[in-house]
Amino acid sequence: MCAVEDRRDPAPVHPPRMQALARLPIFLALAGKRALVAGNGAPVAWKAELLAAAGADVAVFAERPCEELRTIAAKAPRATITLQQRAWQNEDFGGAAVAVGGFEDAAEAERFSGAARAAGVPVNVIDRPAYCDFSFGAIVNRSPLVIGISTDGAAPVFGQAIRARLETMIPRGFARWAEAAHRWRQAVQSSGLSASGRRRFWQAFAAFALSNPRREPAAADFDALLRNTEDQATAAEAGSITLVGAGPGDAELLTLRAVRALQSADVILIDDLLAPDILDVARREAKTVLVGKTDKQDEVALLIALAKAGRRVVRLKGPGSPTFSREEIAACRGAGLTIEVVPGVAAAADRSETERNTVERVSDRVKNSGRLAPIPETPLRACCGWPAARPARRARALRSTSRG
Repeated sequence: MCAVEDRRDPAPVHPPRMQALARLPIFLALAGKRALVAGNGAPVAWKAELLAAAGADVAVFAERPCEELRTIAAKAPRATITLQQRAWQNEDFGGAAVAVGGFEDAAEAERFSGAARAAGVPVNVIDRPAYCDFSFGAIVNRSPLVIGISTDGAAPVFGQAIRARLETMIPRGFARWAEAAHRWRQAVQSSGLSASGRRRFWQAFAAFALSNPRREPAAADFDALLRNTEDQATAAEAGSITLVGAGPGDAELLTLRAVRALQSADVILIDDLLAPDILDVARREAKTVLVGKTDKQDEVALLIALAKAGRRVVRLKGPGSPTFSREEIAACRGAGLTIEVVPGVAAAADRSETERNTVERVSDRVKNSGRLAPIPETPLRACCGWPAARPARRARALRSTSRG
């Protein structure tokens, strides 16, 4: 082992947590902006109402507006809806933020889409995907909490069914808590809390809101959450260690405590037997390090070093992975660190050899997709701001993991 290899530290892996998207969900800020709508009928009226509800001043071009359009224009939900009883013209696109059309004639749909694109205006032509720059999905409205659902036009009824299910699951009181978050955000920013402290505040806020959806948010709630966050700041800055069991390896069988730990982690140490989907619920900004073949003593030392540097460290153990002994847990506590053990749910029965052979290991998917970076030449503290790792023995063990 050369001196260069002795200096090597475990490389953080930044996995592409997001799979391919058929559509990019973007929430447009339309308040005070102009939207152009052309066409007639109930679908056109619904789009005009939706744009006005988002704050856009909507100009509707229809030679003979239907009753739905007239009714919505008279009772616009938020901004104005103005009926122009004539056909649209190319000049009408000037200053528009978005354009929506609804036409039975394919030639007119193509002409409308072409005129909008020529004017640099994003366009949607109802039920004609080829002429659309964006699409409208099903919406769950708890504004300012808004959830959009899209099936990329493949199954709108399926999207509506999902929307109906979410409507029953998400209390309407969440709208009040989302409004409270909007009101309190500036106060949190100017509170003097560090970035990690602010994140802990919003984590506590979210947990409190989820537990009290019918409660009206009050200033006393903000004060209590901020005070608790400040009281915990000193201990939190020292870092923490959470040992999380993945149970039988199914992401849907993770406990709520396990999910909360993964979503608040700064660093996640994983092993070779972990199901890839489990990482999908983790915090996207968390660094991921493969330590499946590392000596236990070195692994404990790495946990302690990262936690002492102020990181929230999660050791995520896949099915069949050996657990930490009491001595190892005591070593972490003896270093003055907070350590929590979150056991996984027990499997009903051991998987057969065939089932085990068909489970894709996380390291295989990492290597196949280029997610597993080699151990860097530079010390860990230099490459990502972590403390220097313990030397040769841990380096040798961790180096072996990069080869799978």
